[in-house]
Amino acid sequence: MKILIKFFVLVLLVSLSACSDLTSINENPNNVSETHPQLLLTQIAHSAFSVQGRSAMYASRMIVQTDGENAEQYYRWNRGGFGDYNSLRNVTKMLEEANRIDNDVYKAIAKFFRAYYFYKLTLTFGDIPYSEALLGESSELYNPKYDTQKDVFKGILNELAEANTLLESNNDLIAGDIIYGGNPAKWRKLVNSFRLKVLISLSKKENDTDLNVKSSFASIYNNQPIFESNADNGQLVFIDQDGSRYNEFNSSSYGSGLYMDSTFVKRLQDRKDPRLFIFCSQTRNAKEAGLSEDDFDAYEGGDPLAPYAEVNDKAAQGDASKVNLRYTTDPTTEPHNLLSYAELEFILAEAALRGWITADAKMFYENGVKASFAFYNTYAKGYESYVTQAAADAYLMESLVDLDNALTSDAKLERVMTQKYFTAFLQSGWRMYFDQLRTGYPFFEHNTGEMPPTRWIYPESEYLQNSENVSSAITSQFGSGNDKIREIPWWLQ
Repeated sequence: MKILIKFFVLVLLVSLSACSDLTSINENPNNVSETHPQLLLTQIAHSAFSVQGRSAMYASRMIVQTDGENAEQYYRWNRGGFGDYNSLRNVTKMLEEANRIDNDVYKAIAKFFRAYYFYKLTLTFGDIPYSEALLGESSELYNPKYDTQKDVFKGILNELAEANTLLESNNDLIAGDIIYGGNPAKWRKLVNSFRLKVLISLSKKENDTDLNVKSSFASIYNNQPIFESNADNGQLVFIDQDGSRYNEFNSSSYGSGLYMDSTFVKRLQDRKDPRLFIFCSQTRNAKEAGLSEDDFDAYEGGDPLAPYAEVNDKAAQGDASKVNLRYTTDPTTEPHNLLSYAELEFILAEAALRGWITADAKMFYENGVKASFAFYNTYAKGYESYVTQAAADAYLMESLVDLDNALTSDAKLERVMTQKYFTAFLQSGWRMYFDQLRTGYPFFEHNTGEMPPTRWIYPESEYLQNSENVSSAITSQFGSGNDKIREIPWWLQ
C-alpha cells in the first residue's frame, strides 16, 4: 500500500512539473507581461527627443521644395494623424510598470511624457480624447469621449505638477536614461521648464480665473528649479552607431529638391546673423564666383509663394541655397532639443514683457541669443568662429536685434519671437509654427485667401471607429460638420 501511495505521489509531481514546463514553453518571450520601466524609457525618450522631420520647416517659412508641390509650404494640408497615441501606449505601459515596482522617478517621467504627447495632440486638433484615452486594454473602452481643450490643458498642467512633486526629494539614479544620464534633478528642471512652456502657450487665456495662468507661471518661476544654462538642455545627443545617428544623416532628399526659403534667408541677412552660415550652403554661383563662406551675399533662397517649378528653375540656375549639407553628412551633428535653455529664456522674456513676472525682459532676451550662439559654438563643427561669445555680443548691438531699439511692447515681442524662431531650425518640431499662430510673429508670407491654417482635420479612422464622439467634439467646437483647417480652437480664441 505504501508503495502504491508513493507511486501516485510521484506521478502527481511529474504531472505538475510537466504542466509548469508546458506553461513556460507557451509563454511568448516577445510579449512579456512585466518589464522594468528602464527598458521602456530608453525607447520612449529616443522617439520623443528625435528630430521631427521637415514638415514644420516648410510651414514656418524655412525651406522650400522644388521637385513637387508641398502641402505644408502652400498651407493646403488637411488631415492629421493620431500616431502620438501609439507612443502614449508605451508611456502608459511604463507608468504601469513604475506603479508595479512603486518607483516615483519613473512615475514622474511617465507623467512628463504623457503631458508632452497630449500637449502636441491638442495643439494639432483642439479637443481630443484624454480622460478616457488609452483605456482599451485595462477597461475595454475603445471609443473614448473627447475632452475639451481647456480640460486637456488643465490635465497636462496637473500631471506636470505631480511629476515635479514626485521628483522633489528623489535622488535615485535613473537606469535607461539617455537624456540626462540618470540625473533626476535634471529631469525636474525639464518638467518645470516645460510647465512654463505650456503656460505661455495659454497667453490668450491669461484672464481666465479658472486657469490662473499668470500666477501659476510666476509661482513656478519664483519657487521651482528650471533650466539655468545649456547644460540643462532637454536634448538627444547623437552617436555614430546604427540607430543612434542624426535623424537626417544620409537623407537623399536634401541633395535634390530641398532649398532654403528666401524669407528666412533674408531675415538672417538683414540682421547680419552668422547662424546663416551654419544653417545653409552658399549658392552655386556665389561659390563659383569665389565669395567667401561668411559673405552674406553668398546666400539666397526660393520664394515660398512661387510655383515650385519656378523655384526649381532658380535653383537649376545656381541662385538658391541648399540646407547645409553637414546635416546629412555628419552622423553626430548638433543634438536635437525637445526644450532648450535658449527657448526657455525667450519664454521668460515674453512673460516679463506681458507683466507675468517681475524681471528684466532684455536680460532673458540676450541670454537666449547668447545660449543659441553657444549651442552652435559647441556642436556645429567647423563653424565655431562664427558664433563665439564676442560674436554674440556684437550681434546683440545690431539695429534690428537690439531690444532697446524696439519702442513699443509689440515691437519688443516681435524681436523676442523672431529670435526664438531662429533657434527652431531643425529643432523643436512645430513649436515655431504654433508660436506664430498665437502671437502673429514673425509674419509668414502667404497667398491671398490662404492664411496659415490653425489646426488639422481629425483622422479618418475616428470617423470610422469613434464617429459619435468625434462628431460631438466638432459640433461643440466649431459647429456641425466644420472639421476644417482654419477653424479657431479654444487656445487661440
